[in-house]
Order: sequence, then C-alpha cells, then structure tokens
Amino acid sequence: MPLNKSIGEMYPWVDATINFVKGKCYHNCSYCYYQSNPRFKSSIKNIRLDSKELKVDLGKGKTIFVGSSTDMFAKNVPSAWIEKVLEYCRKFDNTYLFQSKNPARFLEFIDQFPKKIILGTTIESNRDYTLSDAPKTNERMEDMLEVKLHHNIQLMISIEPIVDLDPDIMIAWIKSLSPIFISIGADSKKHKLPEPIPYKLGYFIKELKKITKVKLKANLKRLL
Repeated sequence: MPLNKSIGEMYPWVDATINFVKGKCYHNCSYCYYQSNPRFKSSIKNIRLDSKELKVDLGKGKTIFVGSSTDMFAKNVPSAWIEKVLEYCRKFDNTYLFQSKNPARFLEFIDQFPKKIILGTTIESNRDYTLSDAPKTNERMEDMLEVKLHHNIQLMISIEPIVDLDPDIMIAWIKSLSPIFISIGADSKKHKLPEPIPYKLGYFIKELKKITKVKLKANLKRLL
C-alpha cells in the first residue's frame, strides 16, 4: 500500500499524509472537511487503529503529515495505539508533522517521537466560539507553551479556518510560542463562520510576518 501523496490545499509543503488511526474524530469540529464530506461517510466509523497502514513503506527524506483526517491524540485514542504508530514512524528517516487540537497529550509521548518532528496545533482565534469539542484555544496555546518550555522541539501553528479575533492578543500568543511558521487559511466550505474584516486580517498578517514565517493558503484571498 503506497503513501497518500499530499494534494489540494491542506499543506503544500507536505509530501504525503497517512492516517494510522481512523474513524469518527472525537473533536467533532463543525467545519471539518473530512467528517462532513459525503465522499468519506462510509469510512467514518468507530475509532480504530488500521493495522494495514503499519505495513506501508514510509520511505525516507519526506515530510509526512501523520493524522491528517482523524486526531490521533484525542483523549479517546488508546495510548497503546499511539505508541505503536510512533514506534513504526521511528523506523523511517523522515520529518513527521503531528498536529492535534489536544496538544497536552504530546507530553505523554514526548520521549517516543521520531527524531525529526514538527508538533502543531490549530488555534482558530483567541476567542472561544465553541467550534468543536476540542479543548478551548487558550488551553491549546498554554499546552503548546508547556511543550516549548520543557523540550527543544519545532512547533507550528495552523490558523484555519481563521475566524474573527483580537489581532494583538493572537500576536502575543504566537510570539510566546516561537513557532517555526504559521499556516493561515479560510473556511472554504461555507460554514458561515464569523470572519475578520480585510483590514484586521491584513494587519494581523503583517504583524505576524515580523515574528515568524507565514504561509498563506490560496483560499485566504477571499477575505483579503
């Protein structure tokens, strides 16, 4: 079974994606493309570890997003499953992106990750819009700060879909985390989310670029 080549607008800088843990994601994000797309409905069942994926040749020299459709670090995912995934990833010399809306759980496995990793989380806004059943965005920020303070690990932040925010508060959050880059994208599936006005978004992006590298997705043009 081959790796899934990364296509579309998810992350252009990623070479491939793989999902060892599959099924209904615990976080139930209101804007989730995968969970709401009829194309994938047949595969959204109870959470499970797909043992077939543990036989995939991950190759070497790639950047692989592990868990692109189901959050592998959600609190209902058994620790034994995560340990098996990390053990398997360590066999291949790649850079792995692990992204979760429950980043506190990164600390549970901090000594089991492969050598070359990027740990990321999504922070849609500093405001609490209750867009999912995941921890609140301020909790995610604090948990990522805990990871940063205790371990020399590269961090990234995804602000997608970006919703209305307080730019200066968000900028302070991002600055405290010192991520290697920020990825910003818009809601492209018409979920009617509250969104920042062009002037506010433009200011936010300009100030973020003073802190770190900013990767803008094509779907953000609609808001600018």
